[in-house]
Amino acid sequence: MRNISIHAFATIISELAYNLVFHTDQGGTIKIRTLKDGERNGIEVICEDPGPGIEDTELALQDGYSTGGGLGGGLPGVRRLANEFEITSTPGVGTRIRALRWDLVK
Repeated sequence: MRNISIHAFATIISELAYNLVFHTDQGGTIKIRTLKDGERNGIEVICEDPGPGIEDTELALQDGYSTGGGLGGGLPGVRRLANEFEITSTPGVGTRIRALRWDLVK
């Protein structure tokens, strides 16, 4: 295992969990599963919430943009740390984020 990959995955989980606490009072879920693709091993995380949603996901993914007065590095950081990243959000309905990091599990 590569330590940097483990730390990257831990940071992904931490950022997504913080967003669930900070941005929605309705709760949410984080699902984690291991994946295998040939010789590659990875861990996928899916974070979903029925919260307020994100008005402009492209803006939310820009470094320095924050709706809560923070540094604005959470979602952009998750996207950088993940090998695969997807986000879908509908205002008033909720948000789903999928992040996958390869080469974590042996």
